[in-house]
Amino acid sequence: MTITSFETWKQHLNINIFKYACVGGVCTILDLAVFAVFAKALNYHYVLVSSTGFALATLLNYLLCIRFVFQSGRRFSRRAEIVSVYVVSLIGLLLNQLVLVFFVEILQVEMLLSKILATGAVFLWNYFSRSIYVFGKN
Repeated sequence: MTITSFETWKQHLNINIFKYACVGGVCTILDLAVFAVFAKALNYHYVLVSSTGFALATLLNYLLCIRFVFQSGRRFSRRAEIVSVYVVSLIGLLLNQLVLVFFVEILQVEMLLSKILATGAVFLWNYFSRSIYVFGKN
């Protein structure tokens, strides 16, 4: 890889990560809105609502990603891509919970700061696993 091609690759990576962060922000807003409306305002059970919000936000993430961030169909069929995105997202959710508990319970870091740190760590997992595994070239 030449310096010029490395710089082009680096610029493309930075643009894609920015676009992925924007998509993630929109999906986070959806997840929080579902939670606020159904758990807080309508008093549905928060675990059920949280799971529903996660599922809806993951679907929206997939749809926005194939529109704005990644090229769909390079590696898998549409159905396999969706399943792969959910698998990656579930692993990301597990990682998020583990990092969150580690920071709060072990390191005694404030809860909201711990959530932000966990989200940042899992953001990288989500982006690169989608970029390489789900939407990468064969």
